[in-house]
Amino acid sequence: MTDPAEEKFETDIVESLVRDQKYIQRANQDYNKELCLDADMLFDFIRSTQSEEWQKLKDRHGDDRVKEKFLNRLTKVLQKQGTLNVLRKGVKDTGCHFDLIYFKPETALNEAHQKKYRNNRFSIIRQLQYSRKNPHKSIDLCLFINGIPIITSELKNPLNGQDVENAIKQYRTNRDPAEPLLQFGRCFGHFAVDPHLVYMTTKLQDESTVFLPFNRGYQYGAGNPPMYDDYDTSYLWQEIWNKDLLLDIIQNFLQIVDKKDEEGNISRQLIFPRYHQLDAVNLVVENTRINGVGRKYLIQHSAGSGKSNSIAWMCNKLAGLHDENNENIFDSIIVITDRRVLDEQLRNTIMAHEQVRGTVEAIDRDKSKRLAEAIEAGKKIIIVTLQTFPFAIELFHKTPGKRFAVVIDEAHSSQTGNTARDVRKVLVTEDTVEYEDEQVRDVEDTINENMDKITTDLKLQPKNISFYAFTATPKNKTMEMFGEEQADGTFEPFHLYSMKQAIEEGFIMDVLQNYTTYTTYFELMKSIEDDPRYQKMAAKSLLKNYVGSSEYAIRQKTELMLNHFATNTINRIDGKAKAMLVTGSRANAVRYELEFKKQIAEKGYPFDVLVAFSGVVQGEDVYKKYTGKEFTESGENGFPDSQTAEKFNEDEYRIMIVANKFQTGFDQPLLHTMYVDKKLGGVDAVQTLSRLNRIHPDKSDTMVLDFVNEAEKIKEPFERYHVKTKLIEATDPNKLYDYESQLRGFGVFDDTDINNFAAEYFSSKGKQANLYTALHQPIRRWGELEEDERRDFKKKMTTFVRQYAFLSQIISFFDDDLEKLYQFSRFLVKELHIEYDRLPKEVTDKVKMSSFRLQETSKGRIYLSDDEGNLEPVPEPGATIKPVDEMTPLSEIVKEINEASGAEMLTDEDKVAQVLGNMQSNMIANQRMRQASASEVNEKKDVKLIYNEIFGEELNKLIDVNFELFSKIKNEEEFAKIIKEKLFNNVYQAITEEYS
Repeated sequence: MTDPAEEKFETDIVESLVRDQKYIQRANQDYNKELCLDADMLFDFIRSTQSEEWQKLKDRHGDDRVKEKFLNRLTKVLQKQGTLNVLRKGVKDTGCHFDLIYFKPETALNEAHQKKYRNNRFSIIRQLQYSRKNPHKSIDLCLFINGIPIITSELKNPLNGQDVENAIKQYRTNRDPAEPLLQFGRCFGHFAVDPHLVYMTTKLQDESTVFLPFNRGYQYGAGNPPMYDDYDTSYLWQEIWNKDLLLDIIQNFLQIVDKKDEEGNISRQLIFPRYHQLDAVNLVVENTRINGVGRKYLIQHSAGSGKSNSIAWMCNKLAGLHDENNENIFDSIIVITDRRVLDEQLRNTIMAHEQVRGTVEAIDRDKSKRLAEAIEAGKKIIIVTLQTFPFAIELFHKTPGKRFAVVIDEAHSSQTGNTARDVRKVLVTEDTVEYEDEQVRDVEDTINENMDKITTDLKLQPKNISFYAFTATPKNKTMEMFGEEQADGTFEPFHLYSMKQAIEEGFIMDVLQNYTTYTTYFELMKSIEDDPRYQKMAAKSLLKNYVGSSEYAIRQKTELMLNHFATNTINRIDGKAKAMLVTGSRANAVRYELEFKKQIAEKGYPFDVLVAFSGVVQGEDVYKKYTGKEFTESGENGFPDSQTAEKFNEDEYRIMIVANKFQTGFDQPLLHTMYVDKKLGGVDAVQTLSRLNRIHPDKSDTMVLDFVNEAEKIKEPFERYHVKTKLIEATDPNKLYDYESQLRGFGVFDDTDINNFAAEYFSSKGKQANLYTALHQPIRRWGELEEDERRDFKKKMTTFVRQYAFLSQIISFFDDDLEKLYQFSRFLVKELHIEYDRLPKEVTDKVKMSSFRLQETSKGRIYLSDDEGNLEPVPEPGATIKPVDEMTPLSEIVKEINEASGAEMLTDEDKVAQVLGNMQSNMIANQRMRQASASEVNEKKDVKLIYNEIFGEELNKLIDVNFELFSKIKNEEEFAKIIKEKLFNNVYQAITEEYS
């Protein structure tokens, strides 16, 4: 009969460690509770590895007291410095130094070190009676290295009615962190284990102890795959507690860090790698060791994966990696972060993991000079921004023969165009750079002899560079550039930690769990008697934007958002919740900021807003009344742009209004709600909404209110990255010939033009003036084309340049004619200047919005499938046909917009509200009203006299707009009084506050 007891589970684990991993099983009496050591194992290790040093210590202390004194010395050092520091640095006692562990040497050259490494003693004690206070209290398992405890574990068996949650509870409620064994820094991890799941912590803190999942993942989500001949969690003792891997973790992964909380308090934490981090880093490093330099790796790790630590661990391991000949595989590891301001978190993380001081160099000033010096000096790890590379291209040609690992943080298509070509140009050796030939020869020879050297079976991948690209949301170009090609022609990431798993394991929030969408219904009407004609598509676009940006729409949406924030968000996250409003333009960001501040003041809300946008917004682009005024982020917020993110941490600021800022890479755990007034799609949708996914101890949910996008349109891009993403097929390289054929069909250039340009461009003695000369005739011929043909040619040539920059890096052949055409086109297209049609902005002055309503259309969770996300390859080139934008009467344009915008859904109440809103806006903008209200001489009653005249003028305009409302105000005295008084107070307050 099979025994389901917990004891049997424990026995199976111990027997596996003893049998397969050669652990030594020890007994309770071998453990010293006071010293927190297995002294006999410690002395066995020292005598077998450092006998001469031990004899010196015996000579100083005497045979009878040497053990006692050394144990006392070691115990004090362990208590003061912690186990990790002592294991890595050893311990000194009266002039004698002792190593307490031997890590695996980087090369096989030192046989003596290899022997010491094999002499490490791993042991295990079952039911360890660890407590000095309660002698019989025991922990199920404790692992030791050379007599020093490093890991504890509590085991549970669901067949007995208890599971991993009971083990966690036992650690939290029945394991005193004050006990020497359980104090922070003595053991590296405390594992709660049952046959199905593993959780662990590095710091016991009673009830507040945080346990993290330590599972492999199953079906792209949390948990572990079912095992049919072993426990689902057997990987823990078979892989993680494997002696070699544990030593690797202690040497290369564990890290003590200081972490600051929201109140500014600093606490020490021990970082232990999560399962997927260990798996990814070690798989990449081992693959590199076996296959050498010249490969590409795509690591698709979701937000919440601990990417900065993964990059740091991988860089440090790659820096010390040696091949089978004991040669260092890489001269330098270059970390590229795709941000103009060097990622401080990434830089600090890598430098925190630095084992040997001075091996890491962060380039954040004098970039070109310091980068060149760092590579020339052989710095092992160099951290730079992407923009640093072009500054130092020529300098790097003087470092022939060096080999590089290029680690790319958040790899996207910006890595796969010209900048990536520059990166490769920087790093390839001097004799393989196609632009550096110094001999006089035919241009064909120059291209063939140089380009062929970097055209390898690895798709133009230089043999002296390996690329390691990290991203959560790979695009099709990224997947094809860095992904692994499968037997069926698809491309997949080398390693995956999915968004689904990160959500299910609790490392990020599900940002789609509370998603509310709104539809805008409106009706427009002409405000002039004439019926001028406009280009229909351009006018429609302007008028739709006019509706969304109108003062009335901004006011209505602001009121809705503030009410939602005050009733649904403000008390979340223990009363600290914040929100972000994502707008579609800088002008709208300013409009919203002004309206938010106005309504916050009117309603007395106890918080303020910040706004974030780049550059300067002209007042007339906001509203006409602000003509001559300029708006900037710093001017509106009252402090420099560089402080916006930091200021948003303060309690005072609860809402941030953004326009193309803080939508990627912004890490704010208190961000709970997002208001979306911008069209989102593709990767942009995922990255923008993912600003909400950061976890916080008091954060249990998120909310999104979307005024623009349908739920189904948001679902599509998220499903692409929810589990595994793959590219369904490679891009057809013959597309380049299709582009070439289309371009030649215009008759703008011929082979003579291309060859004349190439002869100068590829020659080391070429002159820049001659490049311009070679472009004169093609520019002239292009100028003789019809307007539509000129536009079409430029668009096609731009597309060719962009696609060649990508495809030239992945095709397995080289065509010098295409390379010449690419270089020719790259420069020619910059000289083709087109005057674009002016948008008929005045059309917005000739219409009025007669009604407007926001209607909630969907609410709840957006459910994602577990199907793999498919990316399509780069699309085929096609004819670029500019649609005819016919001239259409304004009345017809307005009619079509109204039909498409659901005007029939609007009620009389909607129309009345809109009409009164328009009257109010008109009177606020009226110059007589503004002068009267702003004057310090006029009292409010005097202003009202002028207001009465202006109100009468506005009322008469209603005859053509809403005659029913006009009649009601004219004929019903009490109704007219209420309307008139309400509008006066609103108008007077708005103007006086503006001038105050």
